Amino acid sequence: MPEDPPASDRDFGALYRATVVPLRRYLARLLGNSTEAQDVAHDAYLRIYPQEGKAAAERPEALLYVTARRLAINRLKRRSISPFAREAFNEDTAAAATPGVAQQVMARQELQQLEQAIAQLPGGCRAVLLLRKVEQLSHREIAERLGIAVSTVEKQHARALRLLRAALAPPAPPGTETPGAEREAQS
Repeated sequence: MPEDPPASDRDFGALYRATVVPLRRYLARLLGNSTEAQDVAHDAYLRIYPQEGKAAAERPEALLYVTARRLAINRLKRRSISPFAREAFNEDTAAAATPGVAQQVMARQELQQLEQAIAQLPGGCRAVLLLRKVEQLSHREIAERLGIAVSTVEKQHARALRLLRAALAPPAPPGTETPGAEREAQS
């Protein structure tokens, strides 16, 4: 015969069933996004879930709502700090399941630019970069595979990233180029 769950688990289950729908509705009004409201509600339930050795709250529903409200306010604050987060949380402007034609064309162009920039890297830098980023090998594994020192791998990787950054950066206004960038690209 299976054991009955502890009283605190039964109480929590009853609290969940009684509050899940109204709490999500409350959070959706507060946040303006039902998906985000569901996430915040889940986090709130996790925070108030009775843990072993802790006494149950006198008014668990009030504790739940206060916890959920604080979590929602923290999310709203993060939104105001991050300029990109605001659009991500707006269901009306959320990303479509498939990119539009313009996004596909831009992505292809960016990929082509990246491929060209990688092809122009010195051989050692290119090999290290591809082993690190494509095959996801560690610096030690790359060193073993190529028969070079780990410090050489680290330097080649850093140089490859620096050269790629320079090659893919938007063109600088005339007269603002740094003298070291030209020397680095030639070596």
